[in-house]
Amino acid sequence: MREHFGLTHWWPGETPFEIATGAILTQNTNWYNVEKALNNLKSQNLLSPAAILNTPIEHMETLLRPSGYFRVKTHRLRQFSLYLMENHNGDMTRMAAMPLDILRPELLSIHGIGPETADDILLYACDKSVFVVDTYTRRILSRHGLVPATICYEALRSLYEDHVENDLELYKDYHGQIVYTGKDFCKSKPNCTGCPLEPTLKHGQPL
Repeated sequence: MREHFGLTHWWPGETPFEIATGAILTQNTNWYNVEKALNNLKSQNLLSPAAILNTPIEHMETLLRPSGYFRVKTHRLRQFSLYLMENHNGDMTRMAAMPLDILRPELLSIHGIGPETADDILLYACDKSVFVVDTYTRRILSRHGLVPATICYEALRSLYEDHVENDLELYKDYHGQIVYTGKDFCKSKPNCTGCPLEPTLKHGQPL
């Protein structure tokens, strides 16, 4: 994958809070729509937890509309911002200094923050060595006959962490490579021609 795509430099974002916000907004949508919502927040200087909490909900919903499910995502972003303000004085660096075994459960306790979103935040905004898995990860591995299509999140994450060297930058780029491969080739309807993983398919066909 790296030979095909080069280094991905994934995840996009200028600050840890922007990265965390993007992780929340990307649920059930594509990155193009997330960028529109992030640009709306940037244009009004609202990319901080305090600013988000001080913005009227109706206005925030309008700004986040491009990301889809904008009412739900407004609530989730406000919940994360509230957690950050109440527990870490709004400081992502202070949050990131917490031990992983304490911080991950705290993030998972926030309404609307599931394992994938929590691990996105931990890996890319907090520089914690956790391997992020997503729909693309499960789809690619199951089509190549490596895991069942029904494998749960934690089992798949553990599989990677048990077999891939624990290296922060490797984890970041590896997930990025999977995202790029899934987005360009391993879609709901696979496009295997030219995929960097095509040679590893059994009989050259998706499973």
